[in-house]
Amino acid sequence: MAVKDSPTGWVNKHIQTYVETGGAEGHEWRPGVFTLLLTTKGRKSGELRRTALIYQPDGDDYVIVASQGGKPTHPSWYLNLEADAEAEVQVGPEVFTARARTAGPGERDRLWKLMNEVWPAYCDYQKKTDREIPVVVLEPTKG
Repeated sequence: MAVKDSPTGWVNKHIQTYVETGGAEGHEWRPGVFTLLLTTKGRKSGELRRTALIYQPDGDDYVIVASQGGKPTHPSWYLNLEADAEAEVQVGPEVFTARARTAGPGERDRLWKLMNEVWPAYCDYQKKTDREIPVVVLEPTKG
């Protein structure tokens, strides 16, 4: 099945460069700021959808934030993961399947701080919205 990349112009270009170079270009988006590619199954369309997101490793897992720049609604990729937690992830040259879960109250505080260390704008995004911005843990599946 063909993958539909983000329709946002600069994100789409970032994804294409990342894919074409096997992550050699695009993995480090800005100095010290690394991105992964997340492919989810559309909850309505069933189509595969891919976007690029800032991440931080946490042990064997990868942490991402469903900020959508502080918009009042969750991003589509997050809603897709709520419907089907399995996703394909590319980190640099490595492509693997992962299971996504929203961080619970106890771990969210620690992971939120971890993500804000690399992208402090998340705090500004949270101030722009009444929703609690979800922190998502991607756990690579074995096999």
